[in-house]
This record gives sequence, structure tokens and C-alpha cells, in this order.
Amino acid sequence: MDALPVARLQFATTTSFHFLFVLLTLGLITMVAVMQTRAAVGGKPELLRMTRYWGRLYVINYALGIVTGIVMEFQFGLTWTGLSTFAGDVFGAPLAIETLVAFFLESTFLGLWIFGFGRLGKWLHLTLIWLVTLTAYASALFVMLANSFLQNPVGSRLEGGTLRLDDFGALFSNPALVASLPHVVSAALVTGGFFVVGISAYHFLKRTAEVEFFRRSMRIGVVTALIGSILVVNQGFAQFGELKMYQPDKLGGSAVGLPLGVMITLGFAMLLCALLGTLLLVRNWLTKARFLHYLMVAAIPLPFVAAIMGWLVRELGRQPWLVWGKLRTADAVADVPAGQILFSFIAFSLLFAALAVADWVLLARVAKRGPEPVDEPAELPVLSGV
Repeated sequence: MDALPVARLQFATTTSFHFLFVLLTLGLITMVAVMQTRAAVGGKPELLRMTRYWGRLYVINYALGIVTGIVMEFQFGLTWTGLSTFAGDVFGAPLAIETLVAFFLESTFLGLWIFGFGRLGKWLHLTLIWLVTLTAYASALFVMLANSFLQNPVGSRLEGGTLRLDDFGALFSNPALVASLPHVVSAALVTGGFFVVGISAYHFLKRTAEVEFFRRSMRIGVVTALIGSILVVNQGFAQFGELKMYQPDKLGGSAVGLPLGVMITLGFAMLLCALLGTLLLVRNWLTKARFLHYLMVAAIPLPFVAAIMGWLVRELGRQPWLVWGKLRTADAVADVPAGQILFSFIAFSLLFAALAVADWVLLARVAKRGPEPVDEPAELPVLSGV
């Protein structure tokens, strides 16, 4: 048995799972922060209830997504030791910063925010959710910094058979990062927007009594989905020009043809759905158009599928290189028996499948239950009742 395809399949599976958690986390936290800002400025209890409800869903997804990220990074030392040896000095730096600074800070601020309801002043509490949001985006920045280095290894030199970091600032100006980061961020906004719109539409289909609550939620979700859809399509096509600079043959490869076509098709489909939702928003038909409600519930998975297709385009198009032009994928896999890699692949896949099911069950349970009653004490932790 050849260890290389098993190792690639294992990393593709774990990374894809983790990416789905990250997208929803980034999209949801942005809208929760906006909701709480409006609640703090306007003082409307409905907006505070929205903050708590969608905040619960965010925290569930965040908590389960942490495990997938930890498992993913273990593989650099277990399965891809060639990458760690050859480019660890450069590739590892942004990942270390992401873990030590962005991730730990985000978790700390999030804990204070969760248990600060009713205990902290509203402005301090609002500051915490924005700090959570900023550190979440900082985490995404450093992860994409590392991935973009694999696409275009700037700021480094080859010395003694390994890459050494010459210019840390060059990693931030990497064309592979400048082109891809806005695309990933906008994909997260689309994912969060469609998630909020889909759940709101579900409650309208069930004839919810919380009409005003989910009308407001759907408005925020539709606007977020529209902004994200426009940006994701625009930034997606903008990358084509950048790719010619550092990977001129990437888009011509047969390996990326199918996922690229699916991603583009879904991108325009999501833009069409967001435009339709915006039209109904302008005409104030959001709560009446049941065909839209069915459509939006069915559209919840679309951003996730499009994101996986985009990731496949980005990673498959780089093959046979792991570090473009510097290190081949076949030379980076660890000297580990293929049977051991296969065993870990099966174990990780079962673990991730269990986490995905748990995430879906918990999200569905909280989403279907709806917001807490109006008279529920404000000091209850966000995770209460999950």
C-alpha cells in the first residue's frame, strides 16, 4: 500500500471538516456582534434576545470546531514530517502565532462574554464580543498566511536543504494571501447569512409566534448573505489574474475542472438567492413568501458545498507540489507504514463524523426550540439549556 494517497486523503478529510466549522463560526460571530451593537445602542430587548439566541448557536459550533482544529495540526508532526523539516521555520511561525495569540485570546474573550451576561456593563460586554470577532478574523488571517506560503513561498531562502525565513512582512504582502483572504472572509459571511436566513425561514414555515424576532433575524441574514455573495463572486474571479503570477498552469489542470465548475455555479446560485431575498425584503414580503422559505431552508448547505469545492481547487491545483516549486508532496510524507496512516485516517474520520453529527444535532435542537421567553433572566449563561 502506498502511504502518499492515504496521507493526502486523511489531511483532505480533516481539513475539510475543520473548514466547515470555521466558516460558520466567522459568519455567525460577525452577525452576533452586529446584533449586540444594535441592542446596546438602541436598547431594544428584542435585539438582545437575538444576540443570545444566535450566540448560543455560535458557541456550540465554536466548541466542537476546536477539536477538529487540534487534530488537523497534529498531522504536521505525525504524517507530514517532511514539510515540518523542510519549511517548519517559515510555515510554523504563522501557525504558532495563530495558536498562541489569536486562538487563546479568542477563547478567553469568549469565556468572559459567555458568563458576562447580566454581570458586566453593557459597553464592556459589547467590547468583549468585538474582541472575540477581531481575534477570530486574526486567527483566519494567520492560517491563510501559512497556506498562502505553500501556494507561493515568498520571504524565504533555501539554506542547507531547508527554508529559512528572510522577511516576515513579505508573508503579509504575498499575492496568494491578498487574493484569497477576502474570498475566504466573504465565504464566511455567506455561510453565516444563509444559516440565519434558513433557520428563520424554518420558523416561518412552522408558523412561529416569534414573528418579529425572526423577521429581524432574516433581515440581517439576507443583507449579510447579499454582501457576502457579491464579494465572494468578485473576489473569486479576481484570483484568476493573481494565479497567473505564481501558478500559471493551475486553472488549466484537469483535476480542478469539476470542483471549479461546481464552485462557480453555486456561487451564482447563492447570489441569485440573496438577490431574491433582498427584493422581498424591500417589498416587505419576507414573512409571506412561503416558496422563499422552502428555498432558503434548502439553501443552507450550499455555502458549505461551495467552500469544499473551493478548497479542492486551491489544494489540488498545487499538486504535485506541497510547497510550490520547492517541495514535492511525495517527498514530504512521513516515513510511516501505510497501514498506520490508514488506521489513523479511519480513526480521525470516525471522530470527525461523530463531531459533525453532534454539532448538527445540537444546532438543530437549539435552532428548532427558538429564542428564550421574554421574561427569562438576562444573567443566564449563553449555553444554558443546550
